[in-house]
Amino acid sequence: MAADSEPESEVFEITDFTTASEWERFISKVEEVLNDWKLIGNSLGKPLEKGIFTYGTWEEKSDEISFADFKFSVTHHYLVQESTDKEGKDEVLEDIIPQSMQDLLCMNNDFPPRAHCLVRWYGLREFVVIAPAANNDAVLSESKCNLLLSSVSIALGNTGCQVPLFVQIHHKWRRMYVGECQGPGVRTDFEMVHLRKVPNQYTHLSGLLDIFKSKIGCPLTPLPPVSIAIRFTYVLQDWQQYFWPQQPPDIDALVGGEVGGLEFGKLPFGACEDPISELHLATTWPHLTEGIIVDNDVYSDLDPIQAPHWSVRVRKADNPQCLLGDFVTEFFKICRRKESTDEILGRSTFEEEGREIADITHALSKLTEPAPVPIHKLSVSNMVHTAKKKIRKHRGVEESPLNNDVLNTILLFLFPDAASEKSLDGASSTDNNNPPSESEEYNLYNQFKSAPSDSLTYKLALCLCMINFYHGGLKGVAHLWQEFVLEMRFRWENNFLIPGLASGPPDLRCCLLHQKLQMLNCCIERKKARDEGRKTSPSDNVINTYSGDAGKAGDQLGPDSLKDMEKEKGEVGKSWDSWSDSEEEFFECLSDTEELKGNGQESGKKGGPKEVANLKPEGRLYQHGKLTLLHNGEPLYIPVTQEPAPMTEDLLEEQSEVLAKLGTSAEGAHLRARMQSACLLSDMESFKAANPGCFLEDFVRWYSPRDYIEEEVIDEKGNMVLKGELSARMKIPSNMWVEAWETAKPIPARRQRRLFDDTREAEKVLHYLAVQKPADLARHLLPCVIHAAVLKVKEEESLENISSVKKIIKQIISHSSKVLHFPNPEDKKLEEIIHQIINVEAIIARARSLKAKFGTEKCEQEEEKEDLERFVNCLLEQPEVLVVGAGRGHAGRIIHKLFVNAQRAAAMAPPEEDLKRMGSPEERKPNSTSNFPPPAGRELILRTTVPRPAPYSRALPQRMYSVLTKEDFRLAGAFSSDTSFF
Repeated sequence: MAADSEPESEVFEITDFTTASEWERFISKVEEVLNDWKLIGNSLGKPLEKGIFTYGTWEEKSDEISFADFKFSVTHHYLVQESTDKEGKDEVLEDIIPQSMQDLLCMNNDFPPRAHCLVRWYGLREFVVIAPAANNDAVLSESKCNLLLSSVSIALGNTGCQVPLFVQIHHKWRRMYVGECQGPGVRTDFEMVHLRKVPNQYTHLSGLLDIFKSKIGCPLTPLPPVSIAIRFTYVLQDWQQYFWPQQPPDIDALVGGEVGGLEFGKLPFGACEDPISELHLATTWPHLTEGIIVDNDVYSDLDPIQAPHWSVRVRKADNPQCLLGDFVTEFFKICRRKESTDEILGRSTFEEEGREIADITHALSKLTEPAPVPIHKLSVSNMVHTAKKKIRKHRGVEESPLNNDVLNTILLFLFPDAASEKSLDGASSTDNNNPPSESEEYNLYNQFKSAPSDSLTYKLALCLCMINFYHGGLKGVAHLWQEFVLEMRFRWENNFLIPGLASGPPDLRCCLLHQKLQMLNCCIERKKARDEGRKTSPSDNVINTYSGDAGKAGDQLGPDSLKDMEKEKGEVGKSWDSWSDSEEEFFECLSDTEELKGNGQESGKKGGPKEVANLKPEGRLYQHGKLTLLHNGEPLYIPVTQEPAPMTEDLLEEQSEVLAKLGTSAEGAHLRARMQSACLLSDMESFKAANPGCFLEDFVRWYSPRDYIEEEVIDEKGNMVLKGELSARMKIPSNMWVEAWETAKPIPARRQRRLFDDTREAEKVLHYLAVQKPADLARHLLPCVIHAAVLKVKEEESLENISSVKKIIKQIISHSSKVLHFPNPEDKKLEEIIHQIINVEAIIARARSLKAKFGTEKCEQEEEKEDLERFVNCLLEQPEVLVVGAGRGHAGRIIHKLFVNAQRAAAMAPPEEDLKRMGSPEERKPNSTSNFPPPAGRELILRTTVPRPAPYSRALPQRMYSVLTKEDFRLAGAFSSDTSFF
């Protein structure tokens, strides 16, 4: 029993003996792929339109199969046609030959400028290629080639597929294919010959006709006429007098604010080398018949000047060196450097000169030394020499990365107010506040998060870009940055506003560095106003009789936004004379008795009119229209209030993180509310000081009118009166406003602790600037550099008016807007943006090169000039452009002249202008040379329709393509035969 059960436990493998060999399995896989792709039967498409191979959409799909352990890739290439009839695909039409055989005779798409090689050689719209999957694999032996071709033939026969199937043989670089196409009773064999050296008898038409006729082997006499299409390609490499017009800038010159012919603040543009390397002229005879033309080893009728069709293409130089692209690329490389400024320049330029004294006994002597008196006159040269002195002390006189001339020129460009004596009045900061225009170009900084194009930050970015490229590289960048930071500290200590920055709080739409500079300017403005207040000693109370609005425009969202309108009107009346620079503030204290009489009264919820009579109003700005205090009927005065503290985006983010960490507990929420109500408390104290005897309702009527609700009611005497009360949210127990009002004391703004400590914030900004590495600096300023590059490209494109470039620039702006808004954009995405800018620059440079070569500016007639410009733009955008009028058209004559001059230069003959002075054509004939060089490529297509293999066979299309170049000769034949009698 055990023996009987053993076979049952085994797993039997069912072997399909109908596909026993690897060869048969391979054929089966090919058939399976053809079935999956629905390439069975005959589907007839519409006739091919002219140029469809170049401008139509080609698609492909691939699969992988194997022959034993050798892997092949199967790829289906096909032209997408909208109106192809798919419904009749499965219906086999007996009397119609396959579509591919019909395409062999189509002349509408001979010599397509851009297509798969099999499309160019055979004129096919659809085909399948089987090739080794690995690039280094190849089918080399003849037996393997025959085996593959047999497999293809069997698979086509079994499936009824009428799409040509090719097999790639030999090494891939040779592009050798053999294939077959089958239809009902017909077959086309695709064969190929590839040689390095061509026999002399096959270099002309008559020899190729002999090959074609012998290969067909047609039994008919005489043979049906052969249709011929010929194309000769001529290459122009030597442009002679049409040199590339742009010269690289001379970087050694320095003339009044210009370095190398480049003005500071402007980016260079253009290619340093000719971006057009070659011009290819294709002369075509599309429809010739055997016997009409003679072309043999003795004589040829094929004169390119007489060719009916001319077409031109240009070969672009590979990666031409472009100035703008180099500038931006080199600046971007700084972003990847790791060195700090001190490591690049040596010891810090901010070191104290006495730091080198090692004796500790001198440590306290600094405290007793008299402090140097600040010089209240802005002098860039003084700052430069100070920094230079420190740099030279450690590295020698001649080792400074930037020389004085360049450095002074840059600093005067960045700080134009340094050249004038108007520095003390502070007007310099508003010189560049007005934008040049509200155009889209100017407002790009919003999208790129860079800086306005007239700002100091923008100019600094361009100067650093130029310094990095022309003057000292990374060391020059570090040197200029240290000079810049020294200048910022000098301006802060001497109350000189920074030019090129819009007034007001930091603009969060700009880059962080621009925000930091704006913050420093805010600090300088506050400090300057405070210092000027000490000098002028204004009165404590500023009362303005100017009548304000009936109420302060209220908004429940927050006090900062509510006070903007009133603050704008009243900034001039502020007094800061008793403010101090230190963080801890000390004021003259009142005696205990006075404190009880004054401030102590206001600490409670209520204060009677008798108690507040002794209080003196302080810090009034002006009377608020018709409003009066509710309890004593006195006019309501708007107080002088503190400005809210300006903040940069990193400070806002830091603050939001602190507030978020307080959590959602009741204590955390209360603490968060207290932190956010510092400005509210300050305004309440100012209001109490300006309006003795006031109550919370009075403050709310001015500060947030929406929270004071008035209704008409009937009093005891029956009269209609207005009765007001606080809103529901103001009556909530433990309301933040009520708590703040109870704790607020009547202190005018000038004696309050500052909401914005400009001293501390300025030092924080200066420290932030000082510790920036060149890589950090480049990261901050890269959006400005990209912004400037895009503006430069737009400016240059507007001179050329190239439609394709306009589209690319829009794509660059869209792409940059998405990438640069992130805090730390990826390097790969930044490289993509820079690469797009380089491409646009190269296209514009090519357009200018072609316009110079074709002399568009020299055209006297406007119509000819427009035609030439249109022709040049087509050369940039299309793979090949037809020359209207061939050699007799305007563009054709220019091209002919280019070739003539190149040939004369090669033969050392006088130029065409000199020949005109030599008299009649007979006189100059002995000196003349050939107008064109030998063709770099000869292409011929021979077609005919003959019966094969017997006279009574069906007449089928035959085709042979030939291409001859200097080092290559190829014949690609498609020979059809009738198989219905076999």
